Amino acid sequence: MTKSLLYRDAFAYSPAPPTSNDAVSDRIRLLMKLRNSGINDTRVLSAIEHTPREMFVEEAFREHAYDDTALPIASGQTISQPSVVAWMTWALDVSPRMRVLEVGTGSGYQAAVLARMARRVYTVERHRDLLAQAEERFRSLKLNNLVTRRGDGSRGWKEAAPFDRIIVTAAAAEIPQPLIEQLSPGGVLVIPVGDNAADQLLLRIRKDEQGGLHTDKMMAVRFVPLVQDK
Repeated sequence: MTKSLLYRDAFAYSPAPPTSNDAVSDRIRLLMKLRNSGINDTRVLSAIEHTPREMFVEEAFREHAYDDTALPIASGQTISQPSVVAWMTWALDVSPRMRVLEVGTGSGYQAAVLARMARRVYTVERHRDLLAQAEERFRSLKLNNLVTRRGDGSRGWKEAAPFDRIIVTAAAAEIPQPLIEQLSPGGVLVIPVGDNAADQLLLRIRKDEQGGLHTDKMMAVRFVPLVQDK
């Protein structure tokens, strides 16, 4: 097994393909920035370290793969900035036996990070081309615990529910009720909510054993809107 550059207690994972020395240096620099910003969970940092972000960005932006910024991808979407991915992953609090639903596969980067931490990740994307590209990246990285589907992610994935954790990577005007219903008791939902980019907040919603919901407001964010079928 290839060892982590920074985190020697890393869990088992499929090693990433070889990358250039510059990419490795940029990745280490990003990890140190995340750590300095308060991300101290070694499983989160290790999952990010072993997920080569340069594979998930458009070739024209590859030199900026490890800048802490969102970058454009196909279909008018974006790949989230690494610090937002890190905070959302930390907030989700995933453990190795959990089943996770992701709404909004996009480039596949967030799902690939989660796949290194969870038992199984189910990810839904409405754009056919984006999903096909993400699936090819998952195959290249030998991430065999990822299950994909094309469709309206706001409806969840009823056949595979309930989920221990749910993460939404697009901003909803309001929290989709199917996602609440498909969240296990004791589960966590992380979702950006807001009608427009200037008013979006990242929320962490915990469902107690009796089905009650408890919401934490985490930070201001900017995501593309969650488009729901009518």
